Amino acid sequence: MERYKAGRLARSIAGHDRGKVYVIIDVDDAYVYLADGRIRTLDKLKKKKKKHVQLILREYDISDVTDVSIKRLLKIWSKEEK
Repeated sequence: MERYKAGRLARSIAGHDRGKVYVIIDVDDAYVYLADGRIRTLDKLKKKKKKHVQLILREYDISDVTDVSIKRLLKIWSKEEK
């Protein structure tokens, strides 16, 4: 089973953005590429080492995702979390 997959949510556990939740857009050997739809858009992904993120066991279909849909997805998730 693949732990890091595109479409999963991840929380940053290290760095100045600690605690912030992102959507994983792409994965390579050592890094994940994250977006939040606001500051980190699809044009400007956040590159973060895998060991610096905590996976959230939520997976979404991101085949035709936009920045607006990422913002909406994270907003819905945060309301469910409370």
